[in-house]
Amino acid sequence: MAKEIKLFAQCRGLFSQVRHLHATAAVAAAQPRLKKFQIYRWNPDANEKPHMQEYELDLNSCGPMVLDALIKIKNDVDPTLTFRRSCREGICGSCAMNIGGVNTLACISKIDTSSSSATKIYPLPHMYVVKDLVPDMNHFYNQYKSIQPWLQRDNEKIGSQQYLQSVDDRKKLDGLYECILCACCSTSCPSYWWNGDRYLGPAVLMQAYRWIIDSRDEATANRLEKLRDPYSVYRCHTIMNCSKTCPKGLNPGKAIAEIKKLLSGIIQKDKPGLDTAALQ
Repeated sequence: MAKEIKLFAQCRGLFSQVRHLHATAAVAAAQPRLKKFQIYRWNPDANEKPHMQEYELDLNSCGPMVLDALIKIKNDVDPTLTFRRSCREGICGSCAMNIGGVNTLACISKIDTSSSSATKIYPLPHMYVVKDLVPDMNHFYNQYKSIQPWLQRDNEKIGSQQYLQSVDDRKKLDGLYECILCACCSTSCPSYWWNGDRYLGPAVLMQAYRWIIDSRDEATANRLEKLRDPYSVYRCHTIMNCSKTCPKGLNPGKAIAEIKKLLSGIIQKDKPGLDTAALQ
C-alpha cells in the first residue's frame, strides 16, 4: 500500500510540473515577439527614388519563413508590396531574393528571431528591377534558351520510341537536373556582374553541361562548339560564390570546370600547344 501511495504522489508531482510548463508557455506566447524587416521598395510609376521601408511584425502571428513574413506584410500591413512567389516548397524558384546579404529562396529561409537587428531584404543583385523585389528575368531566360536545353537526336522522329539509359549514365545527371533556375548563383557571381551580356553564368552553364553529358543526346559536339568563344565559359574565375549560395545545394562551379576540361581537350586537339589558360 505504501508503494501505491508513493507512486500516486510522484504522479501528482509530474502533473503539477506539466501544468506549470503549459502555463509558462501560454504566458510566453501572449507576449509579443516583435521583429523589424527593412525591405527594398521602388515603384516605376511613382516619382521617387528606391528606398528601404521598415515594417514590424509580431512573430507569434506569423509563420517561420521569410516568405510568411512578406505575405503577412502584404495581407495585413501594406498591400502595395510586390514580390514573386508560387510553390512555397523550394521547388519553383519564384521567390529568389537577397535576404540578409545572401541570395536564397524566401520560402526556405527561416526568420532570424533576434529582435536586436532588422532583417534586410533586397531583390536579386545586379539585375534590372521591375518593381520592389521583382527582378527582370528576361535576359537570364534568353541565355538559358541559347543553350538549347532539350534532347537532340539525329534522323529520328520525335516521340517515335523511348530512349534507354544505363543506371551509371543516369547517375551522371544527379546534382545537375535539380537546378530550379532561380538565378541565385548567377546573380552572386562577380564575373556575371561584369560580363553578363556575354558570359552565360553558373546556372545556364550547369544546364549546358547537363545536356552535354546526357548519353541520350547526340549534339554534344555542336553544344561544345557553341561554348568555345572567350566569354561564354571562360569568364568564370572559380570564385565559387555560385556553389556557396545555391539554395538546392548544387555545385555549378564544378560543372563549369568540367566544361572547361572538355573544351580544353578539343582546343588542344585542333591547335596543339595552345595555352588554354590564356582564354581565362
